[in-house]
Amino acid sequence: MKRPVLETRRQVVSAVVCAYPGGRECAAARLGYELKKFDNHVYENAGSRPLSDDQIHMLERDAGTSFFPEYVASLYSGMFVPIADPQTLDNIELYSRSVSTAAKRGVVDQIIDKALADGVIEKGEAAAILTAHSKYLSARHSEVLATIQLHSKEADQ
Repeated sequence: MKRPVLETRRQVVSAVVCAYPGGRECAAARLGYELKKFDNHVYENAGSRPLSDDQIHMLERDAGTSFFPEYVASLYSGMFVPIADPQTLDNIELYSRSVSTAAKRGVVDQIIDKALADGVIEKGEAAAILTAHSKYLSARHSEVLATIQLHSKEADQ
């Protein structure tokens, strides 16, 4: 899955709303806003305050996205690593995570290969490489944590 680099909070909120099942209308209803008022909060129009962190988190939980924590982590040159739900872990899930992680590494390699086609890595290409690499590292770390979580002694109790 290729996603753009989200560099501002406004871009993050817009991406969350776009990813929300049913779109703007359903996201507005979930937060208890009329559509016009919701749009004002999303786009910070008419002197409206932006959506709060809690509101963004609520929408992201429903949408199954993690744009906001990824954005915040990137502000600190870090990465967001989601922790697996122990109830969903089994060896099939671990294999699925492994395949997904390998695919993310492949995306990094493809971006690098494409960037090197002209012999120079431009600023935008470097940003794309680093974003994809961060997603790969996050997936790998999450995969390792899930493996430990599933096969640790504490999991057996």
